[in-house]
Parts: sequence; C-alpha cells; structure tokens
Amino acid sequence: MMRRTSLFLFGVAAGALVAVAAVQPRAFIGIASGASSSDVYQKIDLFGEVFERVRSDYVEKPDDGKLIEAAINGMLQSLDPHSSYMDQKSHQDMEVQNRGEFGGLGIEVIMEDGLVKVVSPMEDSPAAKAGVMAGDLITKLNSDQVQGMTLNEAVDKMRGAVNTPITLTIQRKGMDKPVELKIVRDTIKIQTVRSRVEADDIGYIRINTFQSAQTTEILKEAIRNLTAKIGADKLRGFIIDLRNNPGGLLDQAVEVSSVFLNRGEVVTTRGRNPDDTQRFNARGGDVTKGVPVIVLVNGGSASASEIVAGALQDHKRATIIGSRTFGKASVQTVIKLGPGGSNGALKLTTARYYTPSGRSIQAKGIDPDIVLVQDLPDDLKAKLGGAADATRGEASLKGHLKNGEDEQTGSPAYVPPDPKNDSQLKLAVELMKGDVKNAAYPANPANKSTKAN
Repeated sequence: MMRRTSLFLFGVAAGALVAVAAVQPRAFIGIASGASSSDVYQKIDLFGEVFERVRSDYVEKPDDGKLIEAAINGMLQSLDPHSSYMDQKSHQDMEVQNRGEFGGLGIEVIMEDGLVKVVSPMEDSPAAKAGVMAGDLITKLNSDQVQGMTLNEAVDKMRGAVNTPITLTIQRKGMDKPVELKIVRDTIKIQTVRSRVEADDIGYIRINTFQSAQTTEILKEAIRNLTAKIGADKLRGFIIDLRNNPGGLLDQAVEVSSVFLNRGEVVTTRGRNPDDTQRFNARGGDVTKGVPVIVLVNGGSASASEIVAGALQDHKRATIIGSRTFGKASVQTVIKLGPGGSNGALKLTTARYYTPSGRSIQAKGIDPDIVLVQDLPDDLKAKLGGAADATRGEASLKGHLKNGEDEQTGSPAYVPPDPKNDSQLKLAVELMKGDVKNAAYPANPANKSTKAN
C-alpha cells in the first residue's frame, strides 16, 4: 500500500494542484486504542444492516458503489476538512494535474457546508481574469445546484474542453445578491516560479505553488540569473512573493527554506504516535549569501507557504509583510487503495507541523512582521458590490483541527495584477532600499523584525 504525503491546502479541485511526495509505507496496526474490538465490530455490523436495508427497501434501486463511496466520504468528512476519498478517476486526474499542465478554470477549491469554496484563483487563469476571488462560495454550475454534489462531482462539471464556457453563480461575503461569472475554460499551465528585476537593483521572485519537484532548482536558477543581471555588488536583496500560494510538497518547502538558511530547523511534523515525529533541517547553505530577504504573504498563503514564511521568520532571516496567512498546519498522506490504486486513494490527515520555535500556526496563521492590507481598487469594489476580499481561514472551516482558544480567522487575499498598484510590493521595495521614513519599519530586513499595524 503506497503512502504519499502532501502539504497542499486542499483536495482535488477544478484547476487545483494536489502535490504529493513518496514516503516510507507503514502498516496500520490493529483497532484504535480506547475502543474494544466488540464495540467496533458491532458498529460494522450496524453499517452492514443499514446498507442491506437500503439496498432492499429503498423506493428506487440504489447504486451499490455510490452508496459505499458516500459512506466513505461521510466518514472522512467527519474528521477534518482535508481528509477525503478519491475514486480511481479522481486519483488519476490528480496525477495528471501534478504533471503541471491541464484543462480547467484555474482555481483551488474545497467543499464547505455543501458548497464549493474558492481558496484562491491561480495567477493569470481564466477564473482570475473573470473576477473569481478567494472566499467565494460557488452555488451553481451553469443551471445545476452545487448543493448535494460531492467535491469530485463539482470538479468534473467545472472541467471540460478548452474554449468551452461555464457560468459560475457565487455568493460573496458582503454582497446581498449572488454574482454570475461566465468563464471560458483554457489550458492551465503551472509556472511554479516567476522572477524579474524590481526597481533596478532588487530581485523579485514569485513562487506560485510548491507542487513541482523542481521548484527549488527553478528558484535557485532564478536567484543566479537575477544576481548576474543586477550584479552581485549592486543587488540589494530578494523579495519572495508567497501570496495566494496554497502549498505543495513538504520536501520542497524544506528545500526552499534551505535556500535562505545556512543551518537550523525548518519544520517538525508530529503524528499521533511519538515515533511519527520528524524534524527537517536546512541543508545546502544560504544560496543568497546573506543578502536581505522580504517575504510577502496574505490570506491565500497556506500550508507549505506557511512553513517557509514561519521558518524564515523564526530564524529572523526575513521580514514578513502582508496580512495573516491561512493557518493550515496539517499534513495529508495520499494512500493508494487496491493494486496500483485500482480502488482510488485515501487522502488522510496524519500529522501537524510546527515552526522552528515550536509554535503551531494551525487555525491561527502567521502574523506578518509588518501588517499591510491590500486595498481593492474602486472599479473592482463596484464590480463586487463593495465586498471585501477576505478568506475566512482554516479556523472558519467546519471540523478543522483545533488549536486552543486564540484561533484567528483569515485575512484579505487580493493581489493587484499591475505591480504599480501593489501596495505590499511597494512597501517591500521601499524597505529594501531603506526609503521608509517611519522608524517602525526595519531598514535592514534581514537583521530586524518589527510589527506595524
């Protein structure tokens, strides 16, 4: 039975990415402690009795396979928002998506209270261009009500041939009436890392996901190219943009953090059993040779993104700018069921993760060193009916893993398409250049960490 771990924010989605990495298999051992075998088997007998009663007496002949899948989904959904079952087709679709190019709308989604919730639209995707925003609840797909669909069924309806249209009816926080958006499907190509020179002497690098096993190598190449283009003697530092990055591979989160660290812990994962604890350390040395680093985050930065931001923040290697992150600090394992995954796959939450200082950001998120909320432009406010663009965060998800009494909700996740209107990026550039007059802001991001509200 193959097991794979993922730090991706959510499950299989329309245009979503579900990143996985192979780990050593472990066998399930016996029945959970705290429950006697007789109690468990009585419940299993009860399930069998209900199943047979439905098969024999329901008003219409049910599909046995769908009944079983619905029971499995119900069991997993009772655990937490990120555990789910994928049938064989959905699992195959996930693996196709992992290759980095697929057809769809370009959104990361989950199921919440019977509706499809948008975590974030992918950069330059059809969904983003049409105005889909983080936190939107999709209630209809064309004329079909989402209520009553499984996430996989909704995803299947959102997929389709390139250049074919679909109309999404969405509910948006702060709006009285639903919004209808017509979107034309397109081929979604995942560009994991993008880079450019900013303000003549600053390297700007946007990491869109940690889905690709090549993310770190592409990042290193971008650092080398920017350093050569600007000149090592003129380079002021790097701005790493993790906004609306929903996560991906655990090993890539560790490797990306290692690019900026010489040594020390990056993250620790802890499962139910003490033997499951794993500590991941930085390796390879600081590729940037200690130049200042600023990391941009927002309410759409989740999971693997939060590992990187948390590690660099705890080691005081970077200043974090933006708004509170999503707050997903759990690890999912994808387990193939049946020979070669012939029975689909199980995505199960198997561990929590902790930053180097030992803090859990589960349902809390990472608070930036400098809090700066991105304002919506007036034309977009008018289009959205004045609604604020804010995710509700992990703490708002039904059945989320609890983390004490100081849980936090999400924060805005809007990123302007034009860098000229990007206030968070502007502040990062000003800080890097030392042009900020306010003493609350650090002139050297690599050496000082403060907070300003």
